[in-house]
Parts: sequence; C-alpha cells; structure tokens
Amino acid sequence: MGIKTAIKMTATKEFGRGFQSGTKEFGGYITTLINVMLLSMAYFLSVGIMAIAGRVKKKRFLMLKPTTEESYWVELNLKKNKTEEYYHQF
Repeated sequence: MGIKTAIKMTATKEFGRGFQSGTKEFGGYITTLINVMLLSMAYFLSVGIMAIAGRVKKKRFLMLKPTTEESYWVELNLKKNKTEEYYHQF
C-alpha cells in the first residue's frame, strides 16, 4: 500500500465522518421543525375549537371581572344519616 492510497483512504474516511455528522445534524433540524409545526397545529386547532364552542354556548372559561358575591362558600346542608346507611355507601 503506497502513500497515495493511504492519503485517499484518509480523505475518504474524513469525508464519510463529515457526511455522517452533517446528515445527523440535518436530521435533528428537520425533526425539530416538524415537531414544532405539528404541535402548533394541534394546539391551535384544539384551542380554536374550544374557543368557538365556548362562544357558541356563551361559556366563560376565565372569570376576568370581579364577582359581586361576598364569598365563594357553598352551603351543603348535610344532615346526619343513620349508621347503617354509612356501611353500604357504594
């Protein structure tokens, strides 16, 4: 094996390593781009559909205006049950 052959093999190996790292980097960029596009579409479609459904039904998901109620307390009006009713709740 001569020096010319050794130089050609070294150049070929370097090219192969560079090509491999370049394709790996390119694949990473493409993966990131596709993920961002797909996740953005999924987010905007799902949030958009919920927003449209909320407007149609006049549903407020965020209470931005202060309420006039004094408290959020809800009276439950629980009463005592017989002890036997607590044994078989389900």
